[in-house]
Amino acid sequence: MNKYRPKPVLVNELQPNSPLILASPFISPLVFDNNASDARDHCANERNFLSWLRLSMYLCIVSIAIVISFHFKHVPNELEKKLSLPLGICFWVLSLTCLFAGLGNYIKAIRMYSKKTALVQSGPKTQFVMVIVAGSVVSACVLFLVVHAKTKPDT
Repeated sequence: MNKYRPKPVLVNELQPNSPLILASPFISPLVFDNNASDARDHCANERNFLSWLRLSMYLCIVSIAIVISFHFKHVPNELEKKLSLPLGICFWVLSLTCLFAGLGNYIKAIRMYSKKTALVQSGPKTQFVMVIVAGSVVSACVLFLVVHAKTKPDT
């Protein structure tokens, strides 16, 4: 039908130690044997990666918003100007960290699917990244509240 559609890559036909994510052709879908709950697990793995990607995009948007410093009611003071760039860079680095953590989990899970081994998505690396992200978000919220309280005039 369509000669430009990439041909699916059968995982069972690949070399045992070849990297699955770089299988030729690169844009072709990987096809696994569906034994027991493999299809369900693979779909869950894709949803997990998309969740990491969504978190990465949210953190990137927050980083841009902090650097741009949207202030609708007042002009930013010196403290807000000094904090916006380092805090924006911090959230941008967190965004990249989440992106690479999600990609790493996805690739690891695909490799384990091809070897027919059991896998667990959660682990110390995932938990460490999530604790750092949660701590950064809470710290930023507290910082914004403190800065807002200092700039608010007494009534």
